[in-house]
Amino acid sequence: MRKTNATTFAVSIGMLCCIFFSMNSTAQSPLTKFAKFRRVEADPNKTYHLTQSHGPWMILAGAFAGDGAEQEANALVLELRKRYKLDAFIHQKDYDYTGTVTGIGLDRYGEPKQMRYQKPAAFNEYAVLVGNFTTHDDPNALKVLKALKYSQPSSLNFDKKTNSTLRFAGLRHFHKKMSGNEEKRNKGPLGSAFVTRNPLLPKEYFAPTGIDQMVANMNSGVKYGLLKCPGKFTVQVATFRGRVLLDQNKIQEEVQRGNSVSGRLAAAAEQAHQLTELLRKRGVEAYEFHDRSESIVTVGSFNSVGDPRSDGKTEINPAVLKIMKSYGAQQKPLPGRGPQMNGLVPRQLNGITFDVQPKPVEVPRRSVATDYARRSNSLGWN
Repeated sequence: MRKTNATTFAVSIGMLCCIFFSMNSTAQSPLTKFAKFRRVEADPNKTYHLTQSHGPWMILAGAFAGDGAEQEANALVLELRKRYKLDAFIHQKDYDYTGTVTGIGLDRYGEPKQMRYQKPAAFNEYAVLVGNFTTHDDPNALKVLKALKYSQPSSLNFDKKTNSTLRFAGLRHFHKKMSGNEEKRNKGPLGSAFVTRNPLLPKEYFAPTGIDQMVANMNSGVKYGLLKCPGKFTVQVATFRGRVLLDQNKIQEEVQRGNSVSGRLAAAAEQAHQLTELLRKRGVEAYEFHDRSESIVTVGSFNSVGDPRSDGKTEINPAVLKIMKSYGAQQKPLPGRGPQMNGLVPRQLNGITFDVQPKPVEVPRRSVATDYARRSNSLGWN
């Protein structure tokens, strides 16, 4: 009897130990489940720099700047590779805010105004990027992103470290402790991670300089649609932004219900349509265009924006410049600031506001999405 009780006791203790270790393992960072069956190189003598062959979509885990930033970024890369078996890379970018930049408005020669930063500075930033994902909504990317946000890398343990070069780390750590939101408090030092593109790839892989079939459907049947513009270029005079729609399934659901867009995006499309109609009634060659994030109104049709000059700049087409000035913001005294305080006041038509600075844009013709998919297949991304 005693032997039986002893055996039962031993089995119970063994079961309790199993349960304890099982609970202990489940309490580990959710990133550990991605490390079970992967082998990722993590050589402390190597620096894993980002290249064009990575991506095209990645997760920006964090960025470091200041004294020791490169060392801290490399430490995080090695930990993500060794501990979590993630493809992590470092990317350096230099920032220089000591020169001039293009501001809003034109000078007396029709050139964009040149301005300087109020606090000039120059520094290096080291970004840590994770993963090789084929699309922005890759299921694996979203899973890794969520896990990263709640991970607790030992190289970024702010309870033991007095400072860190991780951008805004101290401020976020303070807000997290003071927050009454339990979800925010549970997030780790990489809680602000997000999906982005590989910055080394050319923008043609991502920038929507053309249209895909979905956007073409959104603009079908529009009387004065920009797709009917005969020229290569036009001048964008008004922009109406709405809620960005990236989820293809949600977009398809909207189309099946008879809606091309929804919510604020629908309101933006309606404003663009009204302004186009108003301009057309005034004899203006106006066009409207709608996509997943905004609706725009353009004026004019041109085969060229301008001619190159000997100094490397472009002499703007006088007709293009005339439209830019006609619809651009005006210098007017600011209300309540006295007659000496002037500012840029956007123009309006029947209560609809034009852009502060109209700009020449290319008329969309072809499908960049199709080109990108074809290019991706040829590179072996899919």
